[in-house]
Amino acid sequence: MSHRIEGYAQPAGLTPPPGFKPLGTTGLWCHPLGFGSYRVEEDEPSHEAALRAYLERGGNLIDTSANYTDGGAERTIGRVLRETDRSAVILVTKAGYIQGDNMRLAQSRNFPEVVRYGPGLWHCIHPEFLATQIERSRERMGVVTLDVLLLHNPEYFLMACAKRGITAADHEAFYRRIREAFAFLENQVAAGVIRFYGISSNHFPLPADDPTHVSLARCLAQAESVTPNHHFRVVQFPLNLLETGAVTEINNDGLTPLEFCATHGLGTLANRPLNAFARQRLVRLADFIPPGSQVSLDDLSQQLSPLREHEALLAADFGLPLMFGKGLADWLLQLAPRLDSPLVWEQNAYRLVIAPVQQWLGQLELPSRHKAAFQSWRERFIGLANDALACVAHFAAAQAQPQSDEIRQRLRAFGYADDGQTLSQMAINTLRSLPNLNCVLVGMRQETYVTDALGVLDWPPVDGVSILRQLATIQLQVAAP
Repeated sequence: MSHRIEGYAQPAGLTPPPGFKPLGTTGLWCHPLGFGSYRVEEDEPSHEAALRAYLERGGNLIDTSANYTDGGAERTIGRVLRETDRSAVILVTKAGYIQGDNMRLAQSRNFPEVVRYGPGLWHCIHPEFLATQIERSRERMGVVTLDVLLLHNPEYFLMACAKRGITAADHEAFYRRIREAFAFLENQVAAGVIRFYGISSNHFPLPADDPTHVSLARCLAQAESVTPNHHFRVVQFPLNLLETGAVTEINNDGLTPLEFCATHGLGTLANRPLNAFARQRLVRLADFIPPGSQVSLDDLSQQLSPLREHEALLAADFGLPLMFGKGLADWLLQLAPRLDSPLVWEQNAYRLVIAPVQQWLGQLELPSRHKAAFQSWRERFIGLANDALACVAHFAAAQAQPQSDEIRQRLRAFGYADDGQTLSQMAINTLRSLPNLNCVLVGMRQETYVTDALGVLDWPPVDGVSILRQLATIQLQVAAP
């Protein structure tokens, strides 16, 4: 039977399930791994099934945001919550981004203090905007009260100021905006609309002298200036094997972010445990093929042979030209050396391959007497082309495996005995072992991801602080392209 616990408060006399942690001083007890819903889509059944699997296996913290898939993530969560004991779930959502439907809302409402950071990307934490976001989130998820509402990356204000040269006055304006947002959120707590509030910021772990650093100490001071009995209790930040600042950067009154939070009773949520940014490059902390193995261009060429042979029939049987003059198979083989990670393929597959193939197929002209034969060729081609795209995707993913192998070797050198764990499990386990981290937010859009992530709980904790401090000394070498 799955362990469950009240999300709103720890009932008197009830011992939390093994491994659960207090979420700061909120009185809530959370599973060490939270369900991160970034990129969860409302029309994708597998995403909803993954959330259900997470809850059925004892998970109790869901992290989302008003802007995740333009509200789709919250609507998916709402469907699941309607069939779930609401009191058993800690629901965390965020507000601040103006994109998609929120952009249309902002353009019609003209909210104050909007940061127009770039085309299609605005940001706002003014109370007038926050009020709309809270109500929309409650409606989408079908809940009366949000357990935690976080200001979502308010550093966009500082980043916008930095484009022209940031000043001390800009910092004062930033924390004044934080204070006014907190004052509004205290009123929301009093009204029973939210229980606690906080900030999710990618810039908490930055060095204190970075002009866009967001100071935990100054944010806490804003809450204390609103009321000594404030409900600023939860913060969120990125933390992973390559971005270690939350553990290693001393940037708040002589303390690291995690140490500061522990000292002041702030609940801590770590995001992006498997997606690290280093030297402006995304590094996926996972295995793509069995460790130590590889997929070569010769292997890919052999996998593309059925498509190549079928394409040859186009000229032989119908006298029609091959795509790009050489055929899709050879085009993919020419493209493959430029694909050094799965992300590169995901970002370019449609533009470089899928759209041109669709356009080429639409332009082929054939005498009517060959129509039936060509239709048969076309259907076979589409099937083989899709198989080829899967092979190329696998090849691109395999190119990232050597870097994953190197990271695994570093972990072992620093004392991690993996005993057959996947790299993603090693990465998650390192974080969940940190004494001052309450919950690791893992993207679990597939049930296989849920199984992989929760499998971490079967392994013993490690000395996460020591491992991350050692990794911090070599992270640029590991992340180099």
